[in-house]
Amino acid sequence: MGFAQPSTLNEFSETELQFQSVEVTLFGRFMRQDKQEYPCQIQSMSSGSATLITPNIGVTGERIIAYIDHLGRIEGKILRVFQDGFAMSVNATPHKRDKLAAKITWIANRHELSLPEDRRHERIEPTRSITSIKLEDGRTYDVRIIDLSLSGAAMQMEVRPAIGTLMWLGNMRGRIIRHFDDGVAIEFAILQTQDTLSDFIAR
Repeated sequence: MGFAQPSTLNEFSETELQFQSVEVTLFGRFMRQDKQEYPCQIQSMSSGSATLITPNIGVTGERIIAYIDHLGRIEGKILRVFQDGFAMSVNATPHKRDKLAAKITWIANRHELSLPEDRRHERIEPTRSITSIKLEDGRTYDVRIIDLSLSGAAMQMEVRPAIGTLMWLGNMRGRIIRHFDDGVAIEFAILQTQDTLSDFIAR
């Protein structure tokens, strides 16, 4: 499906220019104001806007609610339309926008580095995302959890210990298996249970 690129920056809305978008390939669905749902593909996204490819375009200014794989629910208004879709704003609190930006960065980096999806187990976004990890030598670091599964987690952190470093996330022991721009991915030493994750999230 073709994508009609704007010919000049003037054709982008002020909201789109305010936040830096990255190219991603994510699928989902969206709901228009008439409550009808339609499939879509996200082609580029930032924490403030998203470009959707879809056969049902809508009109500028229309309120949209979208459900995007790995990102969840977003809502906003159509900023502009083009031949194969539309661009929409993303309404969010500063805290939610930060979390969304971290997840978008993780997804974009994984795609750019041709990393495996590693979706052996469903990943969840914990309500309490700020926590700390402890390394084998006793050092601790504050981290922001991007997502979490029975087999591992992706975390945003300022330092990046070497791949293979042993660490603890709560009572869950694991090793760092991957670096990305803003953090690390870890794999737990043993497969966790839903109860273990629920206990960790509830703390």
